[in-house]
Amino acid sequence: MAIQENYEPKAVEAAAQAYWSATRAFEVKEDPSKPKFFCLSMLPYPSGALHMGHVRNYTIGDVISRYQRMNGRDVLQPMGWDAFGLPAENAAIKNNTAPAKWTYANIEHMRAQLATLGYAIDWSREFATCRPEYYVHEQRMFVRLFKKGLAYRRQSVVNWDPVDQTVLANEQVIDGRGWRTGALVEKREIPQWFLKITDYAQELLDGLDRLPGWPDAVKTMQRNWIGRSEGLEIAFAVEGEEEPLTVFTTRPDTLMGVTYLAIAAEHPLALKAAQHKPLVAAFIEDCRHGGTAEADIETAEKKGIDTGLTAIHPVTGERVPVWIANFVLMGYGTGAVMAVPAHDQRDWEFATKYDLLIKMVVVSDAVRDAIRALGDDAARNTDPMSAALGESRAIDVYEPAAAESIVEQFERDIIEKGAYTGYGTLVNSGEYDGLDYRGAFDALAARFEREGRGARRVNWRLRDWGVSRQRYWGCPIPIIYCPKCDAVPVPEEQLPVVLPEDVQFMGVQSPIKADPEWRRTTCPQCGGPAERETDTFDTFMESSWYYARYTSPGATDMVDARANHWLPVDQYIGGIEHAILHLLYFRFYHKLLRDAGLVHSDEPATNLLCQGMVIAETFYRDNADGSREWINPADVEIQRDERARVVGALLKADGQPVKIGATEKMSKSKNNGVDPQSMVGKYGADTVRLFSMFAAPPDQSLEWNEAGVEGMARFLRRFWREVVSHVQQGPAPALDPAALDARQKTLRRQVHEAIQKVSDDIGRRYSFNTAIAALMELLNAVAKFDDASGQGRAVRHEALESMVLLMNPVTPHVSHALWQALGHGETLIEDQPWPKADPAALVRDAVTLAVQVNGKLRATIEVAVSAGKDEIERLALAEPKVAEYTGGQAPKKVIVVPGKIVNIVV
Repeated sequence: MAIQENYEPKAVEAAAQAYWSATRAFEVKEDPSKPKFFCLSMLPYPSGALHMGHVRNYTIGDVISRYQRMNGRDVLQPMGWDAFGLPAENAAIKNNTAPAKWTYANIEHMRAQLATLGYAIDWSREFATCRPEYYVHEQRMFVRLFKKGLAYRRQSVVNWDPVDQTVLANEQVIDGRGWRTGALVEKREIPQWFLKITDYAQELLDGLDRLPGWPDAVKTMQRNWIGRSEGLEIAFAVEGEEEPLTVFTTRPDTLMGVTYLAIAAEHPLALKAAQHKPLVAAFIEDCRHGGTAEADIETAEKKGIDTGLTAIHPVTGERVPVWIANFVLMGYGTGAVMAVPAHDQRDWEFATKYDLLIKMVVVSDAVRDAIRALGDDAARNTDPMSAALGESRAIDVYEPAAAESIVEQFERDIIEKGAYTGYGTLVNSGEYDGLDYRGAFDALAARFEREGRGARRVNWRLRDWGVSRQRYWGCPIPIIYCPKCDAVPVPEEQLPVVLPEDVQFMGVQSPIKADPEWRRTTCPQCGGPAERETDTFDTFMESSWYYARYTSPGATDMVDARANHWLPVDQYIGGIEHAILHLLYFRFYHKLLRDAGLVHSDEPATNLLCQGMVIAETFYRDNADGSREWINPADVEIQRDERARVVGALLKADGQPVKIGATEKMSKSKNNGVDPQSMVGKYGADTVRLFSMFAAPPDQSLEWNEAGVEGMARFLRRFWREVVSHVQQGPAPALDPAALDARQKTLRRQVHEAIQKVSDDIGRRYSFNTAIAALMELLNAVAKFDDASGQGRAVRHEALESMVLLMNPVTPHVSHALWQALGHGETLIEDQPWPKADPAALVRDAVTLAVQVNGKLRATIEVAVSAGKDEIERLALAEPKVAEYTGGQAPKKVIVVPGKIVNIVV
């Protein structure tokens, strides 16, 4: 076909996209004759506009998908919309429109944006999670889980945003305030729906060891979040109370150092104390403000109040005060902890603030060894400290005072400087003196189990997944409340419970909560009047199983048999910020699907790639009130000195200076986002794709730099010109490897070395930037090759065809056009096999050696691979530049390192 002289991105991209659409190039069916490859990028929220993070994420997936297709795999790359959620609801309130209308309009716009970037997406599988035909399956699964006891409702202390009138996850509370409204968060106890993810805690933990294709950082975060710990559950009697106060501890060896017990503000004993103590009641009310996230609580100021209650130590019988402390959460463990300030830093800070006793009961190994070094057997029999610390090394003189000094100093350091939290040897612990951690654990466990006052327990940091939210724009929870029958699931044949989309808001109150007609229904068990649940599902519910729905479009259940053809996902791509929410729920829900008999695999994705952020410069001006006005980089002109160093920046609109801030993640708050569409309009989609893959490895941050984008545009124009020039000279003859001369063989070797490297960089290492760099080097070699002979043109033709194929995953529009221009007619380049390196072409007839004179590089020479030392030495000395530096003198020594270097000493 004829090819235009100059590279015009708009025309090239429009033609390629029209061809793909007309041929339905990326729609895929299950083909048992090919190995499958399911490549999935995390689905976007339809906010209305793509950002550069989207572009990077989806380009990575597209490169991998196109590469795998060219390697003969049946590739599925779908797209959908995570369409429920609070942003749409808030936008609806702000703009006086319905969330559904706002969401569907955004989907249309973003779909068109994605299309301009040329992604090889199977759009026949597209869905929006806000559509009833999607969420009906989610409701059906919930009903089944409810009947199995894996879904339940209970009172729960939650983070409550008083402005948005909804529950917030711990991660949505920042410095005690709601992430969107900035309002001070309150703790409230309200009825919430939960899924029993804790029933799968051990499997979720063990499964991480069977995911070698997941980043270690993600697996570490999930292990910590799941948080398996072994310890003892111990009961402390409380004076005047029938029920004991139960605590869980992983450090029973420190039990004799307990000087107070701490309970949560919501603990029944705390609430009981508040009935008669106004100061306690006021403290509990104060604790209602602030989040429930452990990280926030750990760093917050430690606050507490004495309840006036007294517990009895289960070993010594000593009386121990019971305090309410703001660092204890009712939702974690038993809502009560034994406080050992000598050996827990949090407890130490609290005890120091409120002048509570600090009692050392564990000494470090260093102290133990120092004591042992002082004593002999006789002295140990009379000195309780040396006896507690076990065997000593016999010496002639024993000094008990020295031993006491060592221990006293250790104890002073604890009291004055901070807790000793390590393991060691027990002291001040009566019959348990001299035991180590494991010995004390086993002895105390045996004692409490024998007495019926405690037992070994495995505890988990992981808590059941709270899935209900008090807002409108979400999937309705399929539960009916009946005065007689309590909570009853909606029968499956009556599903879906459809969320009304044509609604009006009055403030932030949910329209379905405000609509008595929507709530009113009939109990499916007794037939009496009842009301629907007006809470909706957390949007993590939709994103926890969406990947599976792509495999089975149109299925009458969540998935059908096609799911087991495609699952697990072969390559999943998304940000590491999702490590402990989405990615954990994603794994959990897959196990629910498996246990329901819907899928056969244990994990949803074999490999995970977490792409780095896209970052950019920030610019601002300080306002009179102390705030900052952030200015978009596109509106700024950078000033440079004669050495191209940045010396300042001006606002284009007024020519006045602006301040240069830090380079940060692109965000609306810093106004440093770059509009992908403006870049596509200016440079073309392939240039934007090429830059996003070249500027940094995929797992590292990418710094946006428009000069770099311009560099990629120049590279594509050069590549286009090379192909056009070659095509205009007419067809090339067939390549005959046996007829090639040395220069022709060299270029052909460079071509096949590039094939080898790019194949490894894309296919195994996901090192897209180095693959592109290798192709740039190859283009330089092709441009310098000026052989117009028949075999010279044949080698050039092979080089250009190979480059087009190798670049196709990254720059598919350009590759589509150039492939056809190189004589392949109306064929789809994606269906061409990926190039294979020819081992014969990789064989080197000659090798290039560096030549040094007195240790400094002066020239390079090319010698036959078979050349001996004498021949290499002769060629090196004959090189004109070498002769220039040797001055015609006979060398004192010539050192030849085969295949690498020649060093001449004169």
